[in-house]
Amino acid sequence: MKRFIISTLCLWVVVSCGKNSNTETTQTPAKADSTTRQLVSFTSQQLHSVGIEVGRPERETVSGVLTLQGKVTIPPQGMVSVSFPLGGYLKSTDMLAGMIVRKGQVLAQLEDMQYIQLQQDYLTAKERFLLAVSEYNRQRDLNATKASSDKVYQQAKSEMESQRILMNALGQKLEVIGINPAKLQADNISRSIVIRSPINGVVAKINANVGKYTAPTDILFELVDLRDIHLVLNVFEKDLAKLSVGQQLMAYTNGEPNRRFRAEIILVNKNLNQDRMAEVQCHFKDYSVSLVPGTFMNGDVSVNNKQALTVPEAAIVRWENKAYVFTDQGNGTFNMVEVVPGLLNQGKQQIEGRGITDQTKLVLKNAYALLMKIKNAEAEG
Repeated sequence: MKRFIISTLCLWVVVSCGKNSNTETTQTPAKADSTTRQLVSFTSQQLHSVGIEVGRPERETVSGVLTLQGKVTIPPQGMVSVSFPLGGYLKSTDMLAGMIVRKGQVLAQLEDMQYIQLQQDYLTAKERFLLAVSEYNRQRDLNATKASSDKVYQQAKSEMESQRILMNALGQKLEVIGINPAKLQADNISRSIVIRSPINGVVAKINANVGKYTAPTDILFELVDLRDIHLVLNVFEKDLAKLSVGQQLMAYTNGEPNRRFRAEIILVNKNLNQDRMAEVQCHFKDYSVSLVPGTFMNGDVSVNNKQALTVPEAAIVRWENKAYVFTDQGNGTFNMVEVVPGLLNQGKQQIEGRGITDQTKLVLKNAYALLMKIKNAEAEG
């Protein structure tokens, strides 16, 4: 009985080992396939029939156009919030969002009893000041002949200065709400005032309606200064050194690629985000109100005189949003290597890739034939 049990246990161990061995055997090729799928091989006859040509990259002084993407934005100083220092009821407004306004143009009309009171107080203070001036002059003359005491003279002078301070303070309040105190008379007191645009711009938002009471803290209108519209472009870390303040560029939208807007780089931000990109601030020289904030745009920047490795455009293939070239491993075997494309000029593309120098043998023509073979092999697998 013991001999039977021992034999059974031995048989069970052998079977288990066999299963583990088979499992490892079936898993190993999968790992090898995942690491070698970038390799592709051709026979000499296939290379000739497909027309694949091998050569080396050339180190040249390149010049071309660097295309960046971004959008139209408004800097903080380009957005103007319009409020009113005194409360009041909105009597009328003709403004609509998107309307172009000029500096000094009437945005709205407010009405309130306190405007009447402020004008009344100013005119009253003005009359009292004139009376105080007259009394001061009289007491000054009397004091000069000692017909009046120094105390009375000083009181008259103090009263005149007090009325001057009060009148000037009320005059400043009138100027704040848009009333010229020099033109204010008893017969032109108004119960309403107008709000004027402080800039040339576009009405972005209206936050009040006719009949609504507005407090001093309420923002009635939001205006966009057209002189301060910016184009913010995103640039990869590798291209930062190619850009500088003062460079000119041509901006355009995808919807109207033939309509170009001139712009100038005014700031290159050296801080990189999580995608290893930085922002480039540009100022429009040619601007249209159709370029509303948030509009996505492209920017073509001319870049000149840089030493770089270049290959014919046909040497680069694109797959899954990445760029690749094929290095010649010998005996008809080629390895697909990822590269970062740069400037493109007259059919020559700048490239940067790990281990690629001007001595590296690359496929320079019909590289897509190699990519298609890799894709077909994956589909069959």
